[in-house]
Amino acid sequence: MTEETPGFEEKPDVPSDAASEDAAQAESADKAGSAPAGDVQGVALQAQLDQVRTALNERTTDLQRLQAEYQNYRRRVERDRVTVKEIAVANLLSELLPVLDDIGRARDHGELVGGFKSVGESLETVVAKLGLQQFGKEGEPFDPTIHEALMHSYAPDVTETTCVAILQPGYRIGERTIRPARVAVAEPQPGAQGAKSASDEEAKGAKGGKGAKGAKAADKESGGPDKG
Repeated sequence: MTEETPGFEEKPDVPSDAASEDAAQAESADKAGSAPAGDVQGVALQAQLDQVRTALNERTTDLQRLQAEYQNYRRRVERDRVTVKEIAVANLLSELLPVLDDIGRARDHGELVGGFKSVGESLETVVAKLGLQQFGKEGEPFDPTIHEALMHSYAPDVTETTCVAILQPGYRIGERTIRPARVAVAEPQPGAQGAKSASDEEAKGAKGGKGAKGAKAADKESGGPDKG
């Protein structure tokens, strides 16, 4: 008979291969449970990154628009500043034109002498520095945009409407005319062109007739034109 030790029960031995399989299954289950959590976190980060990029693009667009508006504002202010300056200078010089006319008349009559001459020349220098330019000369074609005709006549020696006398010179600042030149104009004499054309035709005819008479005289002296 076999004796049994009290308090100990025999347990069946568990194969080691079965334990390894259980551990592998547990590890794969852990990995399978952790994988979806990592994917969700990555998607959330990508969404946040897209939001940040969208906000950055919007702010960049707003900044570019503000910069363009500021540049346009600066150009507009500079243009308005130049325009206001030109208008102010033109208004000032317009008030000085009668004085310049008096200086010009005094010079034409030989009365610009002494201290008055120095003052007049200094004033002309100052207004020239401010951009004032005088225009209007005798013999130039009449231009209604810069000339004002105060006297009118006809002349046989002109071929178009011409300024024959400058009564008051014109003044401009750059391209802005602040006073047109006041002039006396002359137009071609009515019928002068027709008379000139007729005289030219007569001269040509007389020349042609003289040539024909000369040919006849030569033929007569030589006994007539040759025949055959």
